[in-house]
Amino acid sequence: MAIRLGDTAPDFTAPSTAGEIKFHEWLGDSWGILFSHPKDFTPVCTTELGRVAALKGEFDKRNVKVAGLSVDSVDDHNTWAGDIKETQGTALNFPLLADPDRHVSSLYDMIHPNADNTLTVRSVFIIGPDKKVKLSITYPASTGRNFDEILRVVDSLQLTANHQVATPVDWQDGEDVIVVPALSDEEAKAKFPKGFKAVKPYLRITPQPNK
Repeated sequence: MAIRLGDTAPDFTAPSTAGEIKFHEWLGDSWGILFSHPKDFTPVCTTELGRVAALKGEFDKRNVKVAGLSVDSVDDHNTWAGDIKETQGTALNFPLLADPDRHVSSLYDMIHPNADNTLTVRSVFIIGPDKKVKLSITYPASTGRNFDEILRVVDSLQLTANHQVATPVDWQDGEDVIVVPALSDEEAKAKFPKGFKAVKPYLRITPQPNK
């Protein structure tokens, strides 16, 4: 069954390169990103994992824990980690989950038989501190992900979770945001002391409130 936005992220226990992971317990009060890669020792995955390792400081700043997953074993993951460090210049610094019995892959609907009936697609799940799924993206095996975009989405999710705003197209952290329609003009004036510009009654722009 597909996981929808707002669903509780399935809990699980799985081996990883960082030892056994009890997923909800490991997340604690942090945000989380769980992402799958089709197979160890494959070229696109090698570049992705190196990029995520290089971005660890950015994830840490946002209180985000990251875990990768494939259907291969921990031994394979540990051997592959050497290739990632050698070719990408950054050592693996987050857990890679092993899922040889496809248990986690099945819980998160990561195997799409019309694409491949044994390997996972490139799934991404962003999970809030409440353990609810806030975002899901699915890429085909042939297309590497844009982790700068995933960081941008985390910034938007964290901002909109704490303030009554939405982020417009192509928004980047620090740019103006949109006042949600649920707020009246009077409520918006009280909530956003920097003011807002009403382009249309339903489109009100205000400076990012936490900057």
